[in-house]
Amino acid sequence: MIEGIAAGVPFVAVPPANAGEPAALVAGWHLMDVPSSEQAMAEAVPMAGLQAWRVYFGLPLSGARLPEGGHDEVFRRAGEDAVLNVFEPVTEQAAGEFPAALAELRDRLPGASGPLGVFGGSAGAIVALEVLARGDAEITAAAVVSPVVQLAPMIAANERRFGVTYAWTERSRAVAARYDYVNRAAELTAPLLLVTGADDDVAVREPAAALHEKLGAELVAVEGMAHELPPGTPAAARVDAAFTGWFARQLRG
Repeated sequence: MIEGIAAGVPFVAVPPANAGEPAALVAGWHLMDVPSSEQAMAEAVPMAGLQAWRVYFGLPLSGARLPEGGHDEVFRRAGEDAVLNVFEPVTEQAAGEFPAALAELRDRLPGASGPLGVFGGSAGAIVALEVLARGDAEITAAAVVSPVVQLAPMIAANERRFGVTYAWTERSRAVAARYDYVNRAAELTAPLLLVTGADDDVAVREPAAALHEKLGAELVAVEGMAHELPPGTPAAARVDAAFTGWFARQLRG
């Protein structure tokens, strides 16, 4: 395992099963819930046996890039305005910095010149979908777990979870509309796997089902799984198997 910084982005990279042979590259982003770091995501979804470099990027406002005040400061910002202070800046920064980080890793990781896959979980899934929609890189396949496919329902879920009321504004509604990948399905041009927890909130399950129907994406529901993906759990193992099988099929050759 390699830990480092690529174009300013912290990452963990795990080498392919057969070192020295041509390899794909699969890059992704962790959840802001568990697993909430690149190291923890690598542990939860290792995709061992895949003939690909697996690269796990750290999200902005997490890990080494926590602001002064740490998690408490992130929670404070979310309490002020979760859309404009957390979801938008995290997604925009992570998606914007991806092309340069990818280019550097293509040069640094031996043999990492094969097809590209992207993945993500929850908030990291928004990044993966946004990267796919932007088309800044040639992506062969994508996979997301506990995906935030539409931001507005997730904000409603957080209102229920934390007993708060979010004050929508014209600007925040525009951001939520931008992060609505059911409406932007035509921009998602690579094969897509959606993995949801059967016990997750309807704010995740229903938009994922809608995208599945609209796009024809593959949809897998994991029994006994809610939103989080704790490393070492049966749910994480099932997600890992789904991701591994998906990318092995889609990135072959």
